[in-house]
Amino acid sequence: MADWQTISSLATAGGTLVLAMATFSAVRSSNRSARIAERALFTGMRPLLLPSLADDPIQKVLWSDRHAVRLNGGRAVLEQEGGVIYLAIGLRNVGAGIALLHGWYPMPDRAFVRGDTHTDVGNFRRLTIDLYVPAGGAGYWEGAVRDDDDPLRPGFMSTLSERRPFTIDLLYGDQEGGQRTISRFTVLPAGDDGWYSQAGRHWNLDRPDPR
Repeated sequence: MADWQTISSLATAGGTLVLAMATFSAVRSSNRSARIAERALFTGMRPLLLPSLADDPIQKVLWSDRHAVRLNGGRAVLEQEGGVIYLAIGLRNVGAGIALLHGWYPMPDRAFVRGDTHTDVGNFRRLTIDLYVPAGGAGYWEGAVRDDDDPLRPGFMSTLSERRPFTIDLLYGDQEGGQRTISRFTVLPAGDDGWYSQAGRHWNLDRPDPR
């Protein structure tokens, strides 16, 4: 004679197991979809900075002391006036998101720096203003060396007088301050008094590097 109570218990247990498996599969699928959506969101906010193009619009660069220059597409600035050394680089954002610049790390005595490393983020000089570069658009970075005892002054004065190439690492991220990236720019002399830049390396700080 069939033990209907046992059969009923087994059927209930089997149904519970099937339901648990279905729930687990649904949760796993939901988590996978959430991760895909999150990656798509971050990709849509991710900036990537390169030198601006020769036909990009002229940028009017204005420093806090009202010193101003007109920066042509594809160009950079290194000049000295009134004891202040002014620097700027024309930029183009080829990423999908707005770029917010955080800081800069200058190497006035080095160009075409070899190696796969960059300095610690804590060594970057923080910008005193918010500089944004729109997605798919052009903008600029600016910096200055003002103090007489700034350790960068001798190097930049020598670079300026001898018109030698030098290196600037830029630290930036998306408009929320995340997805931080370091891009290395080499600035080279152009003609008798001009400068232009090349991008050499990019490092991802908040996600794995592609290489």
